[in-house]
Amino acid sequence: MFFILSKILAFIIAPYTWLFFGLLFLLKKLWNTPYKKWILCFTIFTYIISNSFLVDEIVRSWEFRDNDVYLKNTKYDLAIVLGGMGRIDERQNKFDFGQSGDRLFQTLELYYKKRVNKILISGGSGSISKPNHREAIYIKKYLETILIPDSNIIIENKSKNTYENAVFSKQILDSLQFNGSILLVTSSYHMKRSLAIFEKAGYKNITPYVTNKITGIRKFEFDYCFIPNIEAVFSLNLVLHEMIGYITYKIQGYL
Repeated sequence: MFFILSKILAFIIAPYTWLFFGLLFLLKKLWNTPYKKWILCFTIFTYIISNSFLVDEIVRSWEFRDNDVYLKNTKYDLAIVLGGMGRIDERQNKFDFGQSGDRLFQTLELYYKKRVNKILISGGSGSISKPNHREAIYIKKYLETILIPDSNIIIENKSKNTYENAVFSKQILDSLQFNGSILLVTSSYHMKRSLAIFEKAGYKNITPYVTNKITGIRKFEFDYCFIPNIEAVFSLNLVLHEMIGYITYKIQGYL
């Protein structure tokens, strides 16, 4: 009973719930006015973009599926882990991992299972005002604290976007005369664009490995199918951002 009540309470206190039911109340008040159709359209739109089932179907059509690399025993000479995994905590001078930190943590699992020999972290600063806050440098410090040998860590800390991830990492690998097998690690929603960019940049023998997947097995539970959820809006935003990025990079000739 407590579990059910806690779920109900979480739904009631969610700000997005207030917004949605506020729209329903406003729609009722304005039903006999010229504004009815506008409020109705906005309410329907708000419901659709926050419906977990509908959004997951959109995400599922975009999200990249690798060839079940995790379940296999294939070994790789190098894992390239793309940045964008969190933010820099300036007060404590350390890196705070976000949801995309799964990119690194899953790579570490493969490393400790001896399926990956070396790790290349690719990520500079995405901030205009703080160009010296280079993600790869902070993540290397983290890897050193968990006793990953420095000889097994390569960093690329100049890139500001996925295209530069590919180009600058290749420059480093070419300088090392590296020609081994590569595991490209990034989030499932980001892989379609990333893999196309890396292949266009001339990478050979590269295998995609997706992390922090958004969708899973289809569910047909009541709350999942019918109750608005703000997390669905965030997921939709991620995928729309990637779709625009893919089109933009295609126009630029990066993929």
